[in-house]
Amino acid sequence: MTQRDYEIFEAGDVALQSGSVFRGVLLAYKTYGTLNAAKDNVILYPTSFSAQHFDTEWLIQPGGVLDPTRYFIVIPNLFGNGLSSSPSNSGGGPFPLFSYHDAIAIQRRLLTERFGITKLALVYGWSMGGMQAYHWAARYPDMVQRAAVVCGSARCSPYNVVFLEGVKAALTADPAWRDGRFVEKPVAGFRAMGRLYAGWAMSHGFYRDELWREAGFTSLEDYLVRGWDTVFARRDANDLLAQLAIWQHGDISGCDEFGEDLARALAAIKAHILLMPGSTDRYFDPRDNEAELGRLVNARSAVLHPIPSDHGHRAGNPVNNAADHAFIKSEIAALLDKQVEP
Repeated sequence: MTQRDYEIFEAGDVALQSGSVFRGVLLAYKTYGTLNAAKDNVILYPTSFSAQHFDTEWLIQPGGVLDPTRYFIVIPNLFGNGLSSSPSNSGGGPFPLFSYHDAIAIQRRLLTERFGITKLALVYGWSMGGMQAYHWAARYPDMVQRAAVVCGSARCSPYNVVFLEGVKAALTADPAWRDGRFVEKPVAGFRAMGRLYAGWAMSHGFYRDELWREAGFTSLEDYLVRGWDTVFARRDANDLLAQLAIWQHGDISGCDEFGEDLARALAAIKAHILLMPGSTDRYFDPRDNEAELGRLVNARSAVLHPIPSDHGHRAGNPVNNAADHAFIKSEIAALLDKQVEP
């Protein structure tokens, strides 16, 4: 049996925004680096769709984008990812709708109750992680000093919702989908989902210029087969649907505090905030961040710096893309240099 490389925060019974009570909520997390005596060197790095902490920890390295020799970095695994409370590890019954607001409230409990952390030097997130960073900045403005929203938005746009409806339709067309849940692994559904995602996640220019060759693929079909056909098969399909629901309902103003008033929610943000969309991202469109920027009226500073890339949404997670990686590293270094009140 493989030894677990992460910790569990037992949050107990939690009343969710949906009105249900989830009993025995578990939040899986991993830490990197050392918490200093002042407890002011903390970076929170929430996970993205289908990702677990080890999928994203490549960004954490000495001298890297997130440096564990300088910062205490915490990766909380988002609910539905198979490590934190998810359909696959919660007994097989109906799984309630978690919201980002639910998720960050429990993440905050982890930080305050387990570590005594009351300030975050940075919340950094890509995609669904970026949406969580935005929620953190709006809901806990006195705690968040800086926020980097990488290929994310303050709310899930209608176009983004439609994209995700296509993803769900491809997955649930598999015969393993019965009576509202997957009863076995949907092999054909995973492949269909991957093929659909391949078109949305990358840009027209990526395919036009055959940029997949830079990663060692020999043909377009080779790229689709090895790069996408099984990319989601490593996860439980019911877990994926749970995370898609969180994503589609994402809205920083979707709580009692803001009453679905997006302008009010954006105005609550006090942090230095970096909006860093991919210039060719198709479902977290940079125009949404452009519209948000002018409403960040109380932020310490707010800038929109798109990643100049043909890698679409994946520009924000450039595991094997040196140019986009360098751009992100430079932007985060500049953000971390911005001064805040003691």
